[in-house]
Formats: sequence, C-alpha cells, structure tokens
Amino acid sequence: MREKIVETERVASFPQPLSEVSPSAPGAAANTARAAAVLQNVNARIGRYRWTICALLFFAATINYVDRQVIGILKPTLKTELGWDEIAYSNIVFWFQAAYALGFILMGRLMDRFGTRKGFSFAVLFWSVAAMAHSLAGSVMGFGAARFALGLGESGNFPASIKTVAEWFPKKERALATGIFNAGTNVGAIVTPLSVPFIAGHFGWRWAFIITGALGFIWVVAWLALYRKPHEHPRVKKPELDHINCDPPEAETKIPWLRLLPHRQTWAFAVAKFMTDPVWWFYLFWIPGFLHDKYHVPADSITSFGLPLVVIYLAADIGSVGGGWLSSTLIKRGWTINAARKTAMLICAICVVPIVFVSQTANIWVAVALIGLAASAHQGWSANVFTMTSDLFPRRAVGSVVGIGGMAGAVGGMLIAKVVGYVLQWTGSYLPIFIIAGSAYLTALLLVHLLVPRFTPARVEQGGAA
Repeated sequence: MREKIVETERVASFPQPLSEVSPSAPGAAANTARAAAVLQNVNARIGRYRWTICALLFFAATINYVDRQVIGILKPTLKTELGWDEIAYSNIVFWFQAAYALGFILMGRLMDRFGTRKGFSFAVLFWSVAAMAHSLAGSVMGFGAARFALGLGESGNFPASIKTVAEWFPKKERALATGIFNAGTNVGAIVTPLSVPFIAGHFGWRWAFIITGALGFIWVVAWLALYRKPHEHPRVKKPELDHINCDPPEAETKIPWLRLLPHRQTWAFAVAKFMTDPVWWFYLFWIPGFLHDKYHVPADSITSFGLPLVVIYLAADIGSVGGGWLSSTLIKRGWTINAARKTAMLICAICVVPIVFVSQTANIWVAVALIGLAASAHQGWSANVFTMTSDLFPRRAVGSVVGIGGMAGAVGGMLIAKVVGYVLQWTGSYLPIFIIAGSAYLTALLLVHLLVPRFTPARVEQGGAA
C-alpha cells in the first residue's frame, strides 16, 4: 500500500492550532494563572534546563533580525556616502531575498545531516561573518555578495530552532517554546533602530555592521558551551529527561513538495505568502528610507529616526496577538473555522488599505500611525495565514507546506525589490508602492477564497487509490 493525499469534505481531527489557544479569550486570565502555576510546579519537580535552551533560541532570533535590518536603517547614510540610486539598493536587497529563498531548501537538510549543535553553529557563524563583511564592501557588487551570504545563513535560523524545540520539549510545551523564541524577532526589530543610529553616528556605518555582526560569535560560544542533546547533557536529570521524552513515539513521515503541489490548499497558502510577505519586506528595507526622505529626519537620531520605527514594530507586535485572538474568539462563539479565519483576514486586509495615503501626509506621526496600522494588520493576517496550514493539512504535511509558502514569500520579496527600485528611480514617488501594498491583501484573500471556498482539509492516509 502506498501513502497518498486525498481530498476530504469532512473535518479531520487535527491538533488544535496555536492561535486557537488565546490568552485573551473569556476566562483566560484565570486559565493562564493556573497554567503558569502548573508549569512552575512541574519545573520545580523535574528541572528547567530546557528553558535555558529556549532562551538561547530567543537570542538567536533577536540577533538574526538585528543583522537583517541594519542595512534598512543605514540606507539614507549609505546612499549619500556611496552614491547609490534606488535601483542599486534594490539589487542589493534582491540578492538577500534570492539567497533566503534558496536557503529554505538547503538549511533544513543541513540541520538534519549534521544536527542542531553543529548545524546551528555553522549557520550563525556564517551569517555573522556575512554581516560583518558588509563593513568591507564599497560597491553594489560587494554589498550584493554580502547580502547573499547573509540571506543564505539567516535562512537556517527557523529550521534549526524548530528542530531544537522538537528535541528538547514535549508536544504540550512546544507551542509555548516556539512562541517564546519567535518573540526574539520582534525584539530585534525594536532594538535595531534604537542602537544602529547611535553606533553609526558615533563610530561610522562600518562599525554598525561590525558590532552587530559580532553578536553572533558571542551567541555561538554560549550555544556550544550550553547545548547538547537532552540525553547527553550533564545538567539534565532523569525526571526532566523523562518529561522531555514523555510523548509516545510516532512516525513523522515528511511529505515531498511534489506530492503537495497538485492540491489547491497548498496553492492557497503559497499565494497568500507570495502576495503579502513582500509587503513586510518592503516595510523592513524601505520604510526607514521613506521616513528620512519624506520628513527629513536625521538618520543618526534615535529620537527622530529610531523612535518612529519602534512605534511601528510595537504596533506589529500587538497585531500579531490580536489577529490570532480575533479568529479564536469567533470560533469559540460558534463560527466555523472557514468563516472565522476569513473574517479575521478580511478585517486585517481592510486595515491595510489606508496605507495608500501615507505618501500624501505632511505629518510624520500621521504617517507612522498609518504604517503602524498596516504593519499590525500584516502580522494579524500572517497569524491566520500560518494557522491555515494546521487547518488544512495534517501535522506531517505542515512542515513541507510551510516550506513551500516560505519560499513563495521569498520569491515575492525578490520581485518587490526590483519593482520598488525601478518605481522609485523612474517616478521618485512611493505612491505606486503604497497602492500595491494597500491592495495586496484584499487581492490575496479573494484568490484564497477562490482556491479554497471552504476549509476542507487535505488528509494523508494509508491505503490504496481513492
């Protein structure tokens, strides 16, 4: 008998998605307090070294996002000192996105082949050297090469972290551990605009790349000193090891990408990522330059330049929680998963639309409010898009589907880099880009609905032909 994917109109019994467990749902305060008390009691009895490993993952995610975002913060300075035009800058961003897309194929296999201790160390060292190499670049080609290397290395962070969580945590704690380490990306997005302008203003832009890149070396030393597999670690006692290994063994057969491509659920997720991930990349790499060019804020000022970016990313954090909370609440009130997810996505898509007016606003804080609203809506949208994978696919197919979607989003990022560069170079206006950003989500939702009118899951079954 061979394993295959068949369409089914009945709801499969998948594990509850992370966003279904909302800390803001009715009665959640008491439930959260009880859960915290239970977790504290468990840790006291069996040990808590696994949370040290989780903290390392958190800091890796923070460093990952800091190194990624430095060039966006320094764009105004680099354009002035190196004489870049918009097309040159877009070409540099393009090569990061190209490597990031390629890395989705390579890095997962690297972690499986060499293990997380060696594989993660290699990835962080690789991207840290690449981040510092920016300081040696003086041409578009040099920066493009450094960005390509950075994208290739940084693509290893998420697969390595997910694999580490699977090694160190039982299933009932994995969602919490994943949420904790993923919060590091938000911290990185906030730390960068607060630190990089100061470093560049006092020591020069080259030192901004050197200092932020060096953080990865410190992390690798800590990782090699503190990380072993649970059964090999002297700090892990038998009660904690038994807790980590408390789940019954099960076959986790991965589904090849080619087996998933014929299914409309796969394409719905990929289309959503392809059309909306590039908008987030645009925010990361071009919004700092937009604020500088439009409102003439000094690029080395933490208060004038860094603070507006911090506000935008704090708003994004709120949206990340709010988007999942909204669909969870609707489901708890009796809505179908299909209606709840799409309603939440529709509200998020509508909240992005006002960003089309950003380039016409004269006040920087009005612009920050509109961009913050759009960034918040994007994160709320993304929370529901990612949850689609567990709504529409069984667990062993989710990783492959996420890989397909992640690669689609990175390819979209490659395209938006080229589009933004040429539009800004030819027109000198951000308006066409903001129109694309404002309409992308509604268009994506329409396509998702056409591909998946109802959330009917694709299920992996053992058996003959269906």
